[in-house]
Amino acid sequence: MLNKYARAFFTRVLTPFAAFLLRRGVSPDAVTLVGTTGVVVGALVFFPRGEFFWGTIVITLFVFSDMVDGNMARQAGISSRWGAFLDSTLDRVADGAIFGGFALWYAGTGNDNVLCAVAIFCLASGQVVSYTKARGESIGLPVAVNGLVERAERLVISLVAAGLAGMHAFGVPGIDVLLPIALWVVAGGSLVTLGQRVVTVRRESAEADAAGGTPGAPGAPGAQGSEAEAT
Repeated sequence: MLNKYARAFFTRVLTPFAAFLLRRGVSPDAVTLVGTTGVVVGALVFFPRGEFFWGTIVITLFVFSDMVDGNMARQAGISSRWGAFLDSTLDRVADGAIFGGFALWYAGTGNDNVLCAVAIFCLASGQVVSYTKARGESIGLPVAVNGLVERAERLVISLVAAGLAGMHAFGVPGIDVLLPIALWVVAGGSLVTLGQRVVTVRRESAEADAAGGTPGAPGAPGAQGSEAEAT
């Protein structure tokens, strides 16, 4: 849902910066790679050590590259299937690093196996939520549903909570409880979103079959195909 309403706002805000990078000869693919690298380093260096505030600051500095690279491609008129594939693939890498960082903390110094398992579930369910949309679109279905907790919601909820929880190190009492709450919220929301997408694909595939789609044909239900970019 946030992806639907917030992306247009941030696109307008980041357009001048995207134009500046283009004038300096920076490519959209380079922005994608640098942004993902920054997110992965921020998540896997700071989060496993419990430094959630600084980890969130580093990740936030790089996470907007996901919108900057697409903006640059549109301004330069060089949008491509490769760019969409690279962007979507590296989004999964970044998401995995963030929730993997949480899991490593709770598996180690955080000493909470339940929350470690919840963080792993958030990681896995986020990948599956994205896959359901990509796979549905690859077999010719629109997958016309705005899920309860898509990628934007997963990141905002988790990173805001992590950043605030990290302020516990600066003497703010009781605030560290926000991260466990956020992980449970993301886990539950991801499960609901997965259900929404599965139900939508089932309905749309039944409608396509009733309309005369041939299972196994390109673009039809049952066909094998590449996965489109998903959230």
